[in-house]
Amino acid sequence: MSVPSPADTTSRPVGGTEYSWCKAVPGGTGVSILAFLFSKQPDISHLQSCIHKLQNSHPILRSKLRFDPATSGYSFVTPVDSSPPQIQPSDHTQSFELTIEHEMNTNPWANTNKQVNETNVMFVNVYNLPEQQWAVVLRLHTAACDRAAAAFLFRELLGLLGGGGDKEIVKEDGVGLAIEDCVPAGKASKPFWARGADMIGYSVNSFRFSNLEFKENGVPNSTQLVRMKIGVEDTEKILSACKAKDIKLFVLLAAAGIVAARASKNLPNDKTEKYSLTTLMDCRSLLEPVLSDHHIGFYHSALLNNHDVKGGEDLWELAQKIYASLTTAKDSNKHFTDMADLNLLMCKVVDNPGLTPSSSLRTSLISLFDETLVENTNQCHKDIGLLDYVGCASVHGASPSLAIFDTIRDGELDCACVYPSPTHSREQMQAFVDHMKQILIASSVPK
Repeated sequence: MSVPSPADTTSRPVGGTEYSWCKAVPGGTGVSILAFLFSKQPDISHLQSCIHKLQNSHPILRSKLRFDPATSGYSFVTPVDSSPPQIQPSDHTQSFELTIEHEMNTNPWANTNKQVNETNVMFVNVYNLPEQQWAVVLRLHTAACDRAAAAFLFRELLGLLGGGGDKEIVKEDGVGLAIEDCVPAGKASKPFWARGADMIGYSVNSFRFSNLEFKENGVPNSTQLVRMKIGVEDTEKILSACKAKDIKLFVLLAAAGIVAARASKNLPNDKTEKYSLTTLMDCRSLLEPVLSDHHIGFYHSALLNNHDVKGGEDLWELAQKIYASLTTAKDSNKHFTDMADLNLLMCKVVDNPGLTPSSSLRTSLISLFDETLVENTNQCHKDIGLLDYVGCASVHGASPSLAIFDTIRDGELDCACVYPSPTHSREQMQAFVDHMKQILIASSVPK
């Protein structure tokens, strides 16, 4: 294959948030997965055509991530035209969930910060699974595709697969701007002294955070997945209770996680612990120009909050405290003013694991998204044999102990929960998530 000449490509340097992901992904955080399980064998040539159409409509998906060791900088290099991707099916004797784990732990970007390198931002694989099932997996670099964008790609790809590939989809004009270039004027401003104080505050507080028990010390080397599913009836009760108390579902999930974490330690009720929560916000609607979810890229910002917890707290009272804290932070534009600070801290953790407890790279207890995805299957999905799907990302580099990717699917709450291994064991995290589920179901029962 010939190498495109400079005239056949466009490029732009990554922005600050994208740079932090470029630093994090080689270590194992930010390998994003969009996985589909089918009961019908995919037509590979049709799948290739559909993926190619996505790449032509969203140029960042056909980009390569380039690292320049002379400057330690990264850039997106995008060919004007691209060839259809090569997809070679392979056999996999494991379950759908273990196939997802395999994909999260396959990292083509592992050496992109060590040598001159250009690596695709997206890879596509097809697996022949047991019991006449097939998995189609898109593996993406998180700097090029956040959760909202992945959810849009999910809908676009299924529409193309079910529509013979002739369906018209949204087209973007080139690789979009970095989030920092779209923040409204003045929204990210912060006095120098305040920035210094906040940086010290984040750093000092990190040493006070309580963590889940570490099963093994040292830097984790893989990401594992457990799922938490709650049936339609219980999900309806939980959502009704959230609506009655004017609380978003993600806040209740956060509160349940904190309560379950403390309960796992069998501490006396008068023992206070400080737990940290990372909330990821999709900022597209807040930017200038306003962006929609078909703008593929990374446009989330993080809010880091901590909460003191004793035993016996009322779940809804804790949820109210978390919600109030996040509301105050958003009203103060901290999702913009603290963006550079948190990006810098993430890069420092990547470079210095020893600054974290037991060199575990843990930055908080839990991370969640401030909006729950809602998806409903339709006749098209049934026609192409769609059985299941999961969107998540690896977390065994700098990241929380548990990242929750929550979706309400056909009325059922389905959470993909990922965690670092062997820092945390599968048995430990399964018990942790099961306890969260019990707390959530009990929360909707009138007292």
